[in-house]
Amino acid sequence: MNSPIHKVRVWDLPTRIFHWALVAGVIGLAITGTVGGNAMVWHFRFGYSVLTLLLFRVVWGLVGGRWSRFGAFIYSPQSVINYLKGRGKPEHGVGHSPIGAGSVFAMLGFLLAQAGTGLFSDDEIAFSGPLTRFVSNSAVSLATNYHKNIGKWVLLGLVVLHILAIVFYLWRKHNLVHAMLHGDKHLVTAMPASRDDTVSRLSALIVLGACAAAVYWLSSLAAPAF
Repeated sequence: MNSPIHKVRVWDLPTRIFHWALVAGVIGLAITGTVGGNAMVWHFRFGYSVLTLLLFRVVWGLVGGRWSRFGAFIYSPQSVINYLKGRGKPEHGVGHSPIGAGSVFAMLGFLLAQAGTGLFSDDEIAFSGPLTRFVSNSAVSLATNYHKNIGKWVLLGLVVLHILAIVFYLWRKHNLVHAMLHGDKHLVTAMPASRDDTVSRLSALIVLGACAAAVYWLSSLAAPAF
């Protein structure tokens, strides 16, 4: 007799919108950063948008849906080892697995580093981050060097690994993209669902607005143009 299949809401709508908005923002940053010149105006706009999204995700990782919270995918080293040995727990297949969790934290961390150093970077031509005037020239140089020559390549590597992981799971008949589009997973074991109702979505909108306001304030600190 076949086990019953349980349809579980794993990714709430705010998490899904964040994910695909972040994808669009990173692509926009990569294109405008490569083109340079006048496209740098849009590079900054994409940068502020991505920073807003990242701040939102940090907050949502504390108060969001069950499987979007950081607490749901912070694993001990032993859990990771057991997972790699094929002794994972049922909940490892619901949200982020122990390996997927490492990828998520790495991506968020390096994206925050990239956005943060962008605030202190200067292309020495026409564009500089809004916080460059608050630090020394050496600090600006360090931030600019990381932003232009290190961080972007680390992120490119992480993106490639992320895509390869998606392809691998597709080969294993596990479609990660589907759940991030529709929110639900079909599981053989009953699991608690993420909250994804009107109150939760309105709360996410308020959090996003607060994060956008904070980033707008940061951008307003730029030295006035003459």
